[in-house]
Amino acid sequence: MSRKKLLILPGDGIGPEVMVEVRRVIDWLDRYRSIGFDLAEGLVGGAAIDAHGTPLTDETMADALAADAVLLGAVGGPKWDDLPFEQKPERGLLRLRKDMALFANLRPAVVFDALADASSLKLDVVKGLDIMIVRELTGGVYFGEPRGIETLPDGGRRGVNTQVYTTDEIRRIARVAFELAEKRSRRVCSVDKANVMESGVLWREEVQRVHDEEFPGIALGHMYADNCAMQLIREPGQFDVIVTDNLFGDMLSDEAAMLTGSLGMLPSASLGGIDENGRRAALYEPVHGSAPDIAGKDLANPLAAVLSFAMCLRYSLDLAEEAGFIETAVEVVLDGGLRTTDIMQKGKARVSTTVMGETLTRELDKLTG
Repeated sequence: MSRKKLLILPGDGIGPEVMVEVRRVIDWLDRYRSIGFDLAEGLVGGAAIDAHGTPLTDETMADALAADAVLLGAVGGPKWDDLPFEQKPERGLLRLRKDMALFANLRPAVVFDALADASSLKLDVVKGLDIMIVRELTGGVYFGEPRGIETLPDGGRRGVNTQVYTTDEIRRIARVAFELAEKRSRRVCSVDKANVMESGVLWREEVQRVHDEEFPGIALGHMYADNCAMQLIREPGQFDVIVTDNLFGDMLSDEAAMLTGSLGMLPSASLGGIDENGRRAALYEPVHGSAPDIAGKDLANPLAAVLSFAMCLRYSLDLAEEAGFIETAVEVVLDGGLRTTDIMQKGKARVSTTVMGETLTRELDKLTG
């Protein structure tokens, strides 16, 4: 395999700590699997503000566009809360998503057997759960125009946001969902509000057309967003791949995340389109935030960041076997009873960020030795 370019953006809070453990796995791949990467590191979020006065420099943005994938830790923290909206750390992440044209957000919700009883739902409801939520990331009500707050003639005010989607926006996210389903259980549930929203009618029609024309072998169902929210709690195992718009995806992916019992375990990927060279822009990050209250204390759970790197190997670098090794090693470590503070359970062994990372690489040695 030709050497791939990875840009690492540790960010703020616990971001640098968890990315150290990702680097440990990257080094392991180089030593034991002879898979090397051209690595670059940059600043984003509050760290970039402190160093450069902006949450993302043009130079770092250019590095991101040139990379085969970007690995991000976390951004934000109370230190920068008083900055104007356009200067906040999170604007760095939003610029990455916009300039890289990352329209597809992949949020897996996987319940590891060792953590199944940490879920708020009954064990028999969540055991073995493995859902992939595909959220459209660059359209819909968060970006539609017109938008804003205006003062009315009577002195009252009105807030406006516009839900809008085009055929092309719907079709490209539907294709991502169907392509993922082909490698999973071949089932897609498309979620909308076609009963009350014209944009939902268009969404449903276009997803159905993509299915009928390009993916007839995939089982496709449609569900209203409110019913999907209920069904995720009632019977989550009925879902394999869920595809939905920006607003509903934002809500449903967080709901699905909590089925697993810990945000500290959940990875994510944000993907762009495939260019003429077959290359796809991509950013991978753990779902958890910067957790400034535990930053620098060696308490953070690095597994979500490591699993995000596994997604990078699978979706950007065509290294599914190595991704599988990492995912299996995470399971083995959890089965062995090691826990960081966020996933601590009675009778288990509490360990630091560093110890969790070291143990994980030892398990990788055993799996591939």
